[in-house]
Amino acid sequence: MNLALPALVVFVVLLPGFIARSRARRVERSSLDYSPFGQTVAEAVLWTLVLHFLWVHVTYCLTSQEASLGIVLALLSSDASIQTKALDTVANQAGPVILYFTTLLVFSWLAPLALRELVTWGRLDRATSKLSSLLRFSAAPWYYLLSGADFKRAEQPDLISISAIVDLSGAPWLYTGVLDEYFLDQEGELDRLVLREVMRRPLSRDKCPEDVENVARFYRVDGDCFVLRYREAITLNVRYIKLTDESET
Repeated sequence: MNLALPALVVFVVLLPGFIARSRARRVERSSLDYSPFGQTVAEAVLWTLVLHFLWVHVTYCLTSQEASLGIVLALLSSDASIQTKALDTVANQAGPVILYFTTLLVFSWLAPLALRELVTWGRLDRATSKLSSLLRFSAAPWYYLLSGADFKRAEQPDLISISAIVDLSGAPWLYTGVLDEYFLDQEGELDRLVLREVMRRPLSRDKCPEDVENVARFYRVDGDCFVLRYREAITLNVRYIKLTDESET
């Protein structure tokens, strides 16, 4: 009885599903994936069933060859003689079998990425979409907050304004600017923000009634890019800005 062969067969059969699952997900964590094991396996098996069903159908349409489930079951058998016969059958069709799994692995690598880009482009994963419960990337909260992905494409904000309170020498200062890009750490937490057109003011000036509507109370920060580390920010405010023509206004 060869126990290694059934394990190898299961691995080869399920591998496209695990590849497709990892490629289809948008995650912000670059370290270990802490998704529940049962959920990971269930999603991978579902992807595996869909991919094999699709690829068996494509193979039949192109070559008129029908897949034999009996050979797969024989390879999973604990009977050495049945395994040997199944191996001989597979060896006689080694070329088509290798071509099947090679093309399936390539497809499972590329197709989910294209599907993810399609979902992102169509904003099918936004919070107000009817398909959000199915297509939303739950492991990417910063992506939705800092990219405006929760808006329809026609309502996409032109600018994202960031306001943050930073403690400088024991005094709180308010920094505000336009978000250029952001970076995450390996754990998927926000690491730093790159801002432009940055201005700042001491937060104590908010207590002055005469300065409430006075833009001059802000001090411009010279420079093309301003890097704000998230761990240094006490609070963070995000504002989405949509520019309009003066005639429309």
